[in-house]
Amino acid sequence: MTAMRTEPKGWKTRRDPVPLDELDARVDEILSRRPAVGLALGVVRDGHLQFFRGHGAADIASNTPITENTVFRIGSITKTFTAVAVMQLWEQGLLDLDAPANDYLRAFRLTSGNAAWRPATVRHLLTHTAGLPELVRPVRALRTGWFSESVAPGDPVPTLADFYRGHLRVAVEPGTTFTYTDHSFAALGQIVEDVSGQPLDRYFRERIFESLGMIDSDLLRSGRLRPRLATGYKFGSGGPRAVTDRDLVAAAASSIYSTPRDMARYLAALLGGGSGEGGPILRAETLATMFQPNYQTDPRLPGFGLGFYRTDLGGRPAVEHPGIIPGFNSQIFLAPDHGMAVVAFTNGARNAVTWLTAESEWLLRDLIGAPADVIRTDLPQRPEMWGDLCGWYRPLAQRTDMQARGMAGAGAQVVVRRGRLMVRALSPMPALYRGFALHPDDDKDPYVFRIDLSTHGLGTTRIVFSHDKGRETTRLHLEVIPLALQKRPTATRPSP
Repeated sequence: MTAMRTEPKGWKTRRDPVPLDELDARVDEILSRRPAVGLALGVVRDGHLQFFRGHGAADIASNTPITENTVFRIGSITKTFTAVAVMQLWEQGLLDLDAPANDYLRAFRLTSGNAAWRPATVRHLLTHTAGLPELVRPVRALRTGWFSESVAPGDPVPTLADFYRGHLRVAVEPGTTFTYTDHSFAALGQIVEDVSGQPLDRYFRERIFESLGMIDSDLLRSGRLRPRLATGYKFGSGGPRAVTDRDLVAAAASSIYSTPRDMARYLAALLGGGSGEGGPILRAETLATMFQPNYQTDPRLPGFGLGFYRTDLGGRPAVEHPGIIPGFNSQIFLAPDHGMAVVAFTNGARNAVTWLTAESEWLLRDLIGAPADVIRTDLPQRPEMWGDLCGWYRPLAQRTDMQARGMAGAGAQVVVRRGRLMVRALSPMPALYRGFALHPDDDKDPYVFRIDLSTHGLGTTRIVFSHDKGRETTRLHLEVIPLALQKRPTATRPSP
């Protein structure tokens, strides 16, 4: 998705790269739009952290400032480290990405209720297409307010074997749908342990952190990091309120603690062919494979790599991953062809789940001189096609997939309203139900459109339609996540 900032009237998109000495002013602009208890933002280029800005407090009570060495919870960016660990084992010939995951799991099994389904492979786990649910015990997760199953600090964290009671159920056929879930990467973390014979925290420390000089990073809340750990905050009517921290069961998915300085070392290795201060963690060709599309619902959209979201910045390839933990938001955004990346953390900001990604992308676009993906006005509409495009599209997603349901609700409806072709989500969210105009976005392909989400701080994004051999439209595909929606008979559409 193309990020969008709220800019002064008359603002124009810059196409020349922005010099680093202008970045302090850019960060000030971000903070004027997006108040944050604490913000850490860095730019990595030429193998090191070339720009850093710390703002606000790591802890309000002690008035501790944000620095390069402040420890943050990086949330789901942990998944990229787990993917690196898996690919290290693959490089050593210890596992096959396209072999069943059960060939390597020892602590528990992936089980299916349908014997006709193909087995879930390691690649399926790496691309969130293994058919695993987003939540295994929804009531427990909803009761705590945490996205993944968790326990209070000090309480023993159950092993995955105990938590899954020996098996993790596959809910839909592997390879057929994208469901972003911590449990895919929990299973990958268990594979790393079972194949390597090492606990995951020690594997990360010896095979990744030490190789990259990440001396202030750990999978566990260790005593040496705790004194510098930022406090996470949630905004309420009375101002910022500290969030009670918890430990996650799916540690391989979202539990790493790290600093801006250490994460800069990690990004430098990802940009530099896999090498760090203590040697390589991966071969360059392996990283290239991870950054390539390994799952796409449609070849016209970026799709998903191995552990990384894919996108493009003005036609230039990029990879990214956000991290969300109550009280913390994090983001990495890399332009490998330009050797440049942005890392950002906040420990308390409203709606940072959307704007931190958007602002990081815009900053990276500015730094590499990539133009914005704007709504085109030079392409005519094709009303003769509208009758075929109009209808109800049902998400090809699990019932409990909150990310897909949050974006598409019970489905999407393409309609003509006031003479305009529109798409709207059958969702209780008024903004999504009101819908968005579909603007043609490709002079050679009339099935490619773009919608404008800038009023919601999210810029523009593509929507494409696919069709059968008879040219009848069959599916709608989203760019923002690898989600497809199947066209269904109008009579089966849910009631708004």
